[in-house]
Formats: sequence, structure tokens, C-alpha cells
Amino acid sequence: MKARMTKRQSVVLLTAAAVSAALAVAAVATPPSGILSGTVVARGSFVDAVDIKLKVDGGRGQEVIQVRDARETVMQQIVIGPGGQTGWHSHPGPVVVLVKGGELTLYTEDDCAGRTYSAGQAFIDSGQGHAHVAYNHSPSENTELWVTYFDVPPGQPFRLDAPNPGTCGF
Repeated sequence: MKARMTKRQSVVLLTAAAVSAALAVAAVATPPSGILSGTVVARGSFVDAVDIKLKVDGGRGQEVIQVRDARETVMQQIVIGPGGQTGWHSHPGPVVVLVKGGELTLYTEDDCAGRTYSAGQAFIDSGQGHAHVAYNHSPSENTELWVTYFDVPPGQPFRLDAPNPGTCGF
């Protein structure tokens, strides 16, 4: 004879599964801290078909980042307070970051040595699932960034939270 679940048992089971799933997601996400502002200043769609190809030689060999038929572009101003950090995350497409003020140290899942960028410098993050975290290590100065995200799916987020890959000792 088969045992049947009551409606109440089914609801309890589904609720428990939903709570467990939510806790699992919360456990792996690494939220930012010390972000003073993150104002999106513009978001737009390319009118024409646009392919993007970026070549970056960052000292670890050349990286070629390609995007075919790029979709939306988003521009954002971010201010990170002293000791603040972005939390581990990635982006759907490549990102150009200009450090307008202060300093930012970027750590990637592949290289935990970190690379520091100062006011007036810019760098490219390859996006496309490449997880990283950025810190403002200054005890007293804000870091201001102007960021352009490429190939953002229409109406979708340009920042994708990622779990700490466990490759860095912090």
C-alpha cells in the first residue's frame, strides 16, 4: 500500500525545500560592504549590430576578449568607503573601469596577489563569468570608480554575485 502525503505535509515539505535553497544561495554569495553609492548614470541598447574585441596584455600574457552582437551598455558611478569591498562577483560581458579617485585593489579567482590601480588609471575586466573582488584598503579615503559594462542582457543585472572561490586567504 502506498502512503500519500496530506496537503499540509506537501506544503511543509515545499516550504522547507524553499528555505533550504534560499539559505544555500545566501551561504555562497559574498555581499559587498562599505559601498557608499552605486549610481547607474545611463543604460542603453546598441542600435546597430556591434562586435567588441579587446586585447589586454596585463603582464600574465595576452588575453583576447570577444563579444559578438553586444546588447546593452550600462554606465555606473561607484563610491567605496575606506576598508570597503565589492564582494566576489562577475559580469555578463567585459567591463572598463576608470579609477577617478583613491585606489582600488583587484583580486581575481586566478591571482590572489592583487593588483592596485590609482586615480587616473583604468583597467578592463573580462567579465563572462570571471569572478573577482575589489577592495579599498585605505583607512581614510574613498575610492571613486566610473564603470562601463558591455554586453548586458536587456533588462538583466550587470553584476552577478559569485561565491568565494576559496583560492585567496582572506
